[in-house]
This record gives sequence, C-alpha cells and structure tokens, in this order.
Amino acid sequence: ECAEVARLRDQHHWFLPYSPEAGCVRGFAFHGSRAYAAVEVGGVLRSDDGGASWQLAEGSDGDPDLGGPPEPFIYPDLHSIHIHPSSPDLVFAPTGGGFYRSSDGGKTWQCLYDCYCRAAWIDPADAAHIILGPADNVDANGRIEETRDGGETWQAASSGLTVPWRRHMVERFAQIGAELFAVLSNGQLLSAPLTVLEWRRILPEVNGVNAVTAMES
Repeated sequence: ECAEVARLRDQHHWFLPYSPEAGCVRGFAFHGSRAYAAVEVGGVLRSDDGGASWQLAEGSDGDPDLGGPPEPFIYPDLHSIHIHPSSPDLVFAPTGGGFYRSSDGGKTWQCLYDCYCRAAWIDPADAAHIILGPADNVDANGRIEETRDGGETWQAASSGLTVPWRRHMVERFAQIGAELFAVLSNGQLLSAPLTVLEWRRILPEVNGVNAVTAMES
C-alpha cells in the first residue's frame, strides 16, 4: 500500500457508494514516467516518477462530496482515466458527474458532456475523436455517442442497437485491432468496426462479461 495514497484516503475520507468503508482506485493511466490514478470517490492522483510517489492533481481537491466542485476542478467520482498518446498532459476522465478533459496535466479540467459515464474511447490518432457511453444516472438510459470535434457536439453512435437502455449502460470500451468492444453493465458484450460503428452482440451464450482483452498467439 502506497503511504501517500493511504494518507490522502484517510485525510479526505474516500469511499465507495456501494461500500462506504473503502475508497477505491478504479484505474491507472501511464505515459512514460507520468501516471494518473482514478479514485472513486476521491478524484485524480498524479505521479511524475512512474508511480513511486503520488499526490492529488492540482485540479482535484480530494473532497468526496458528490455535490462536486465547479470547473476548473474535476468531479470526484472517477470511474476511469485515459492519457492520450500525443501528450502526458492530455487526460480524459469519465465520472459520475460528467466527462472531463484536462490539457495541462490535471491542473484544470473542462466538462465536455454533462452526464453519468464510466467508459470512453479516445482515438489514439485524433484526440478530438471520442466515443462515450453516457447515461442519465447509474445504469439509467445508457447509450453510445460520438464526437469528432473534441466534445463541442455529440451524435448518436448506436447503429444496430435499440437505445437508450433503460437499466444498463457501457461499463468499458476496449479496442482490439480495428474493432471496438463494449462491455455493458448487464454483462453483455458488443463489438463494432471502428470504421462504421455498426454494433452487434457477440458471445450471446456467455453471461456476466465484465472485461475483454486480446492475447497474442
């Protein structure tokens, strides 16, 4: 257990909504020696030495208040975090209070979409092209949307699906080759070619899917 993270957890009283005794690092993102961690409910941690030491990103106050601070701070209910390959300072975060972007290494944040979201895919070749799994609330009216202008406008990207899903949403996206996979919160697995985003359910005989990855042969 990292001492800095444990100290911040105890100082700010981080918690999970469904397990109040636990504050949870939901995910990490790395770019060279830069690293970020997404804390539910707590905010964004940043490391500049490859994860050896951690501190709160400047634009994250560490307060687990679900009312949330205003911009340029990020909403504290972090579900995942992503660094764009083009820069360690370009960071994206799906949260319980919106989809956020920072262009300065977590010092300031902008909300690109006011929603509840857990999953995002950012095009590694174009940071303005993003696929998001927004919902109106936890597992309520989930759908898939896309922006090609950095979040200025969003369009439905749910071809092949009947959305909104009343009681589930996208839990995570994973790109494998030219396909984008979507793991849903009800345990279903979807796939679509990134060129056309025509979604289809795959492995329908398998229930309770919660992750997908690729293995090299």
